[in-house]
Amino acid sequence: MKFGAVPVGEARGATAVHSIRTGDLVLKKGTLIGDAEVAALEAAGVKEIVVARLEPGDVSEDQAAADIAAALKGEGVRADRAFTGRCNLFAEAAGILLVDKDAIDRLNRIDEAVTLATLPAFKPVVEGEMIATVKIIPFAVAGSARDRAVAEAEKARPVIRIAPYKVRKVGIVSTLLPGLSPKVIDKTLKITAQRIAPAGAAIIAEKRVPHEQAALAKAIDELLAAGAELVIVFGASAIADRRDVIPAALEAVGGEIEHFGMPVDPGNLMLIGRARGQAVLGAPGCARSPKENGFDWVLMRLLAGLAVSREDVTGMGVGGLLMEIVTRPQPRTVPEPEKGRRVAALVLAAGRSTRMGAVNKLIAEIGGKPLVRIAAEQALASRAAPVIVVTGHQREKVEAALDGLPVKLVHNPDYADGLGTSLKAGIAAVPKEADGVIVCLGDMPQVDSALIDKLIATFDPERGALVVVPSIEGRRGNPVVWSRRFFHDLMQIQGDIGARHLIGSYAEAVVEVPVAGAAALTDVDTPESLSAVKAEIERA
Repeated sequence: MKFGAVPVGEARGATAVHSIRTGDLVLKKGTLIGDAEVAALEAAGVKEIVVARLEPGDVSEDQAAADIAAALKGEGVRADRAFTGRCNLFAEAAGILLVDKDAIDRLNRIDEAVTLATLPAFKPVVEGEMIATVKIIPFAVAGSARDRAVAEAEKARPVIRIAPYKVRKVGIVSTLLPGLSPKVIDKTLKITAQRIAPAGAAIIAEKRVPHEQAALAKAIDELLAAGAELVIVFGASAIADRRDVIPAALEAVGGEIEHFGMPVDPGNLMLIGRARGQAVLGAPGCARSPKENGFDWVLMRLLAGLAVSREDVTGMGVGGLLMEIVTRPQPRTVPEPEKGRRVAALVLAAGRSTRMGAVNKLIAEIGGKPLVRIAAEQALASRAAPVIVVTGHQREKVEAALDGLPVKLVHNPDYADGLGTSLKAGIAAVPKEADGVIVCLGDMPQVDSALIDKLIATFDPERGALVVVPSIEGRRGNPVVWSRRFFHDLMQIQGDIGARHLIGSYAEAVVEVPVAGAAALTDVDTPESLSAVKAEIERA
């Protein structure tokens, strides 16, 4: 291919390399120059133009891209019309993307003018999703380079294909131990159903049995007999060894363990097995979460009817660190007394009390004391230290209500922008030596030091209790203890949404503490709620 600047009069039949904009003339890059273009360029006063011109043996960029794409595509893949030297490939159906990495590497090394990029191997894709693109870098390529690329693709055909989903019937067994809430199992089933729905699969039956070998083996056997093409076991206790309850139950029904453990985190404690010709998965604990983890990597392949060998699993290590495992940030050692439990208290008292009318609820009194003072005194009476109070609206009045208390005052000038700004100001003031913070609301006067201490006593980063929330008959309340691990996340919160979404995002780090009464759910937002709480406190 010839490339370079030529007089405009000699540019006929060549391709413009750069866009030209001058006066009323707009000539786009890639335009094939004919008589009209020459006339327009001359009229605009352009004397010279950079062009590319094919030589004998060259193939245009679009033709080369289309030819190579046609040689690459296999089952379930279609190629779009090539344009500007690019030919995109798309999935014709939902499934798992399979690519021959070695063939693609060889093709990309043939000539720098020829490139092929794909989505990651084994990625679940949906119908119509773009999965690969062939791009010819210059405006033309030597025919010999195109021919070598096509030959390489045909030799390894198919280089790119979609394995459609085949497994439709999934059986679930959940094992039970004391302390495992039924709602945890219900939530796991819901998440699993959502996980397999894109593959067209559904849960045909689910069983809940004691975490014992015999009961579990019976349940697996019954699900296979019911027609399950894949059985997933969610253990109440994680699999610790090939001789543990779940693998032992699999072998008891005549199944075999194909591989235990995987170099993907989260997802290490995965068991892959087979019984009566069907796959059986011992799910890791992270499979209860909707976040991507190693369970997804294996599950979706199995739903497409693909075998997952030991070699496949052990090859997942590079790229297998999907996220920090927040529940295991510390060495597994027995902590010293109080180690990791230095907790500060943060009392949020910056709000505008818009639902209270003209009254600032934080300085409204119960038993002769302002609400904010009650909240601060209870925090001071607890194990939390120091106690930080964030002020905002009517700062002077709130500070006066706290007069004489040994609290650290932090003013939030941006309080009108929402609760998130107060969290940011307060968290920034927590001393570096604190391992966590308990976030208290200044309008919850029934939260006492005993409740605060109970939550702090449960906070245990070394054992995975990084977020501690009070729970009343399944409803979560306040205050909440947060590990320093989440301080950055808390400081990113905007508006008035609070930190509830973080609790949902890091479910594996959350511990609920059942508490009696309604103190953890009762805040003062309206004159009516103030009267009700006041009456209840004064009756006590």
